Amino acid sequence: MKILIFTEGTILMPKNGVGHDRSTIVKQVIEQESSVKSYAEYVPIGDAIEKIKKWKEQGEEIVYLTSRRTDKEINDIRGVLQNFPTGTLEFRKDAEEYKDVAERVIPEILIEDDCESIGGEKGMTITFVKPEMKQKIKSIIVKEFGGIDHLPDNVSDL
Repeated sequence: MKILIFTEGTILMPKNGVGHDRSTIVKQVIEQESSVKSYAEYVPIGDAIEKIKKWKEQGEEIVYLTSRRTDKEINDIRGVLQNFPTGTLEFRKDAEEYKDVAERVIPEILIEDDCESIGGEKGMTITFVKPEMKQKIKSIIVKEFGGIDHLPDNVSDL
């Protein structure tokens, strides 16, 4: 099974978010606090690494999706993900939107956050996926910067 996991906001956050509650981190992003664009210094949210490791140990294919577009920013996120279980890093190419990436990857499960800091549902991947493709993808939406720790360890329970 292929699990597509959004990075920023879902499993990664700016380093200055450490020690703050979720609503404060959302505010930092909205206000463009200084660490928000320091992608190479992003940190895992909660125990995201351990959670994904448990899924990977069950034989699942992990695919990460970043919001970054430039080579430098993508490489910054790639560097942060070196601490995570191995997986492919996907990103929007040329004029692609997030839905295009999801439709290209065709995951069985898509885990993403609710995009609170950028306008909610209109910023989410699953929102614009073609209906016939949406039927094939189980969408799991978590609170932005709330992490994935609360999700089941057993993939079949997702």
